[in-house]
Amino acid sequence: MASFTFTPETAQRVKIKVLRKYRELAKENLSFAPGNEDQLVDQLTQLLKRDVRYVEFTINKALADPDGNRL
Repeated sequence: MASFTFTPETAQRVKIKVLRKYRELAKENLSFAPGNEDQLVDQLTQLLKRDVRYVEFTINKALADPDGNRL
C-alpha cells in the first residue's frame, strides 16, 4: 500500500514535477489519479529501476510542497 494519497489537484501537480525530473517518462502511460497510487508506484519502480522506498520518497517530497517547482 502506497504511503501517500492523491487528490485530483495534487495528482496533476506531482505528474508535472515527475515528468520534469524524468523526461524519459513522457512517452509512458502513467496513471497519476486518485485510487491508482499503488499502480503508479509499481510502474515507476520498473521504469526508473529504483526501489519502492525511493519512488515513494520522491512522490512524498513532491506532495510536501505541491505549489513549488522543486522535487
